[in-house]
Amino acid sequence: MYRADHVGSLLRPSDVLEAPNNVDVQNKYILDVLSRQKDLGFKIFTDGELRRRGFMTDFYDSVDGLDMDGSIARAWHGGNVNNRLTGIVVERIRQKKRLAKHEVDFLKQYSPGDIKMTLPSANQFPAIAYKKGLSERAYKTYSEFLWDLVPIMKSEIEALVNEGVRYIQIDAPRYSYYVDPKWRQYIHDEMGIDPEEALDEAISVDNTCLQDAERDGVIFAIHLCRGNNRSQWYAEGGYDPIAEKLFNELNVDVFLLEYESERAGTFEPLRFVPRHKGVVLGLVSSKIPQLETQAALVSRVENASRYVPLENLAVSPQCGFASTMEGNLITEDEQWRKLQLVVDTARTVWGKV
Repeated sequence: MYRADHVGSLLRPSDVLEAPNNVDVQNKYILDVLSRQKDLGFKIFTDGELRRRGFMTDFYDSVDGLDMDGSIARAWHGGNVNNRLTGIVVERIRQKKRLAKHEVDFLKQYSPGDIKMTLPSANQFPAIAYKKGLSERAYKTYSEFLWDLVPIMKSEIEALVNEGVRYIQIDAPRYSYYVDPKWRQYIHDEMGIDPEEALDEAISVDNTCLQDAERDGVIFAIHLCRGNNRSQWYAEGGYDPIAEKLFNELNVDVFLLEYESERAGTFEPLRFVPRHKGVVLGLVSSKIPQLETQAALVSRVENASRYVPLENLAVSPQCGFASTMEGNLITEDEQWRKLQLVVDTARTVWGKV
């Protein structure tokens, strides 16, 4: 495991925000963030998702069949913004290009070390892209839509492995629906699906996407998020309702888990993590500017090691710093200080990163 990890997205410099489609500007700042990661001491590198408008947009840009003018309202905690998510499925999905090839080609040329590539889970889309009254003309059910996404994600994962990517992280915020009572009710009432059956299907979908891609030396990980948009979140609750099933049945090597606040619950659900799987403890907040103390992080790692062996643990921020291009409400300097803290904590606890 990489003892010092990060979820992937980094704050976009103002030049990138002002010219979001300028590849030359993107290249310049991607080289900069690669250098900064190396200087801090990281051994795993991302491009900060600087080419993306959000963590899902590689998918949106790669398919036809979505109405990008449609929207579904979503309320977030921690702010007064009611976001509207575009991308409603109105026709059968048709893939027109690879998701991340343009990103990995640049990273293979310039990354100073092992590459991490992030992809959204197929499970991300039915809850936000399937709108009753519009989407039935393309897919009769949420499930039919969901399984039609699997070949796209599966082929992308296989391609990344074949291109030498050492770390593939699936970003899967929708698993938080199953830990938050209000969202479990939403699944039941609004989507018309039994939450436990939906959880079983979600695990089966992610496992199918990863099937046949296993290769020695490649880490497959999943990041479980409670929402991350302008320092807001949409779900709360500990991992208890899903821990035993998810940790045992999901065929990944590593779980990146949010643990930066009380809304994530306790470490006790980690007792269900099998001994051949790792856990990256997201102990540093990417949402707030206040810098955590190393002593507090070391103490929390020690507490978590009561349930997962220390050699199976690592440390990171709880989420990315910019799941959407606007980013969280902190500065770039605060971001880099937090990432330095991650590296310093890893060296203190494990003697390496």
